[in-house]
Amino acid sequence: QVQLVESGGGLVQPGGSLRLSCAASRSIDSIYTMGWYRQPPGKQRELVATLTSGGIINYIDSVKGRFTISRDNVKNTVYLQMNNLKPEDTAVYYCNGYYKGQDYWGQGTQVTVSS
Repeated sequence: QVQLVESGGGLVQPGGSLRLSCAASRSIDSIYTMGWYRQPPGKQRELVATLTSGGIINYIDSVKGRFTISRDNVKNTVYLQMNNLKPEDTAVYYCNGYYKGQDYWGQGTQVTVSS
C-alpha cells in the first residue's frame, strides 16, 4: 500500500505562486506514476500533471508553461510548482500514485485563487 499526504495549499492572489508537496510512504521510484489532479467547485476531478518513474511528464493544456511537476527521490516527495495562478485554478488538489495496478489518493489540499 501507499499513503500520500499533501501540503502547501492556501489562498493566493491572481498571478501568485504556490508549491504543493506530496509525501509518499514508500520509495517513489517504485511507484509507476505519480500525479496531481484537481476538482474545481461543482465539477469533476481532472488530471493536472503526471510524472512516471521513467521521467515522462504530461500536463493538461491549461497549465502548460505555468505548472511544473517534479520529484525528490531522497525525500519520497512529489511537488507541483504553480506559477501565474488564475481564478480558474481554484480547486481541491489531490496527489495520486499508481502502484501495482491500484490508484492511491491523498486527502486533498485546497487552493483558492482570488483577489
